Amino acid sequence: MPMDFLRRIKDAGFPLALHDEADIRNAIVLEAAELIEAQLPAVDAPLTDAKAIIFRITPQGRAAISKAEPR
Repeated sequence: MPMDFLRRIKDAGFPLALHDEADIRNAIVLEAAELIEAQLPAVDAPLTDAKAIIFRITPQGRAAISKAEPR
């Protein structure tokens, strides 16, 4: 789930390289929602051999993490 992935990377060192297909799929969703800034594989590229790079979590992404965390 993309929000679980976003919480998992919130304290990561950026840029963060992704090679796992599931992580890349999560990054695609998060980038489309403008919660991260990332360099993603081409639309027609097979994700099994793809790579993505997350440059940062946007302020909107940080706000989404804060809203999703239990109080």
